[in-house]
Amino acid sequence: MQINKSLHDFLLNKAEQLTEEWYESLDKTGSGVYASKNPAVIENLKSQNFKFHRRLCKIFVMDREAFYEQFEGWINEVGSDPEHLETPTHLIMREFFRTREQYLTFLEEYIEHHAHAEGSEVTKEWRRALVEAIDTITMRVVEEKSNELNDQIEKQQQTINELSSPLILLPEGRALLPLVGDISSERAEAILENTLQGCTNKSIDHLFIDLSGVYLVDTLVAQQIFQLLKGLELIGVTSTLSGIRPEMAQMATQLGIDFGRISITNTLATAFAQDPIYNK
Repeated sequence: MQINKSLHDFLLNKAEQLTEEWYESLDKTGSGVYASKNPAVIENLKSQNFKFHRRLCKIFVMDREAFYEQFEGWINEVGSDPEHLETPTHLIMREFFRTREQYLTFLEEYIEHHAHAEGSEVTKEWRRALVEAIDTITMRVVEEKSNELNDQIEKQQQTINELSSPLILLPEGRALLPLVGDISSERAEAILENTLQGCTNKSIDHLFIDLSGVYLVDTLVAQQIFQLLKGLELIGVTSTLSGIRPEMAQMATQLGIDFGRISITNTLATAFAQDPIYNK
C-alpha cells in the first residue's frame, strides 16, 4: 500500500476524540474492565485505547511487518492485563468491532473532504487495510489473553499437585507421604516427580507412604506408584508402604508388580512401630 501521510495525520489528530467517544458510548452495565467504576482502571483503559489509536494510524505510513511489530508491546500489555483477563472475551471482541466502525466512519469523513482521495480502488484499499489491521490485532489480543490464562491455570494446577502430595518431614532423615482421595494419572505423575525431588533436596533416607486414604486407582496409577517405589530405591531411599486396600493389592498382583523388597504394613502406626528410630 502506498504511503499516505495525510490520512495518517488526519486519523492521528482524531485519536483523543476516538477514545473519548468510544468510552462515552461504552456499555458500562456488563462485567469486567468496561463496567469498572474504579478511576484508576478507567484511566488505564482510556490510556490503552489512546495508545491503540496512535499505533493504528501508522498502517498508512509503515510497511506491514514494521506496523505489526510496533503493536506487539501493546498487544502483550492488554492481553495480560488483569482487568482484561477478568473480562469475557466476547466483550473485548465487541469493543474492537465498535472501534472498527469508528474508523470506517472517520475514513468516510476524510474521503469526503479530500476530493483527490475519491478513487474507488484507492479507498477500497484503505478500508481493507483498516479492517484487516483491526481484525488481526483483535485476534492477537484474544490469543495473548488465552495464553496468559492457560499459563495461570497450569501454575495453579502445579500448585494443587504439589499440595496434594505433601512431604512431611520427620526426625532423623524420615518423611511421610500421606496420599488421600482419588489419584488421577496426572496427579500420580506429579506425585512421582515431586516426591523424588523432595527426597533428594531434603536428604530423606526413609519414606513412609500411607495409602489408607486412597479409595480408587486405575492400572496406570498403580504402575506410577510402583515407579515411585523403584525411583526411591534408585536414589537410596528406603520405603515403607502402609494402608494398601485389598483392591489395590489385587490389581498389583494382576499387573505382576513385585513389592518383594518393599516393607509393607497394614497401618501407618504399625509402620512407625517397626522402625528402629521410633521403637527405642
